Amino acid sequence: MHFFKKQWIVPYLFLAPALLGTIAFKLYPIFIGLWESFIYTSYGGGVEKRLFVWFENYQYLFSDPLFWQSLKITSLLTVIINPLQISLSLGLALLLMRKTKFIRIIRSLYLLPIGIALPIATIVWGLMLDPIDGLFNSIIGVFGIPPQPFLISEHQALWCIIGIATWKGVAFWMLFLLAGLEDIPKQYYEAASIDGAKTFDKFRFVTLPLLRRTILFVFVADTAANFVLMVPMIILTKGGPLQSTNVLVYEAYRSGFFYQDWGRSLSIVTILTTITLIVIGLQLLFLGDSREGQKLK
Repeated sequence: MHFFKKQWIVPYLFLAPALLGTIAFKLYPIFIGLWESFIYTSYGGGVEKRLFVWFENYQYLFSDPLFWQSLKITSLLTVIINPLQISLSLGLALLLMRKTKFIRIIRSLYLLPIGIALPIATIVWGLMLDPIDGLFNSIIGVFGIPPQPFLISEHQALWCIIGIATWKGVAFWMLFLLAGLEDIPKQYYEAASIDGAKTFDKFRFVTLPLLRRTILFVFVADTAANFVLMVPMIILTKGGPLQSTNVLVYEAYRSGFFYQDWGRSLSIVTILTTITLIVIGLQLLFLGDSREGQKLK
């Protein structure tokens, strides 16, 4: 009996480092952030005072129009960028599955954005989108289109951020989808061809069902990543112009590091985390049924 007990505990010993790391660097900060969101910190006479205020930080937040504006911008960005990135990633993955002479070179070119850090890519994009000396205005000027304000326009800035994030993210998510496509047995396509299935029918009845779990993973991971997208806002727009790119995570960053209002900052983070978990939960609920793909396998 003692031997079996030892055997039972061995897997948990191997898992212990990862579990401890998850608790220390994931769960513990979440609980600390939640607790601190109920604290109000004031600085009077050079003395820091901390008061437990229950839900006052949240009440103040829900009465702040700036919070609702940030929530609106975050929702708009997520609703647009997630389907856009995944659609383009899947399209590129299907394109790169084609057997051509220079496919390895083409794949390397498509994967270039992955090797460029987001802050560096953001700076380069900012230079290209400069309304005076930027590359894009020079290009569209050839076609007689007047110079565009891009990042300094409240109507164009968010779309520029979406473009930058999409350029950076598509290649990364394409890797997962490409791996999923490579894992689909060729026999299914051969059987579909024998049955007279056209290209679209193969995509609909073979590729999508067998790729469903990969797409779900990409969708969930992409959602979590885009909810905390902040680098382009910090470097290029500072949440502007006129709060048009002021997403929730940037508003939390600004509240904490600019105004030292950590109660408000952590309240926003708690709300953002809750929204993220709800959205991911809904995605898993409505998209997580992989029985069709399992039947095919």
